[in-house]
Amino acid sequence: MEALYLLIPLSVCLVALAIWVFFGASDSGQFDDLEGPGIRVLHDDDSVE
Repeated sequence: MEALYLLIPLSVCLVALAIWVFFGASDSGQFDDLEGPGIRVLHDDDSVE
């Protein structure tokens, strides 16, 4: 029972930290273009002439 006094606040802090990191990444624009980098990898920039 004493472990719950430690684990519940610790898990609430961990969830709050995860939410803060997610919204920080979202506000910085990290999730704006999800398809562009994957498509750019497939295009070959080296043209043979």
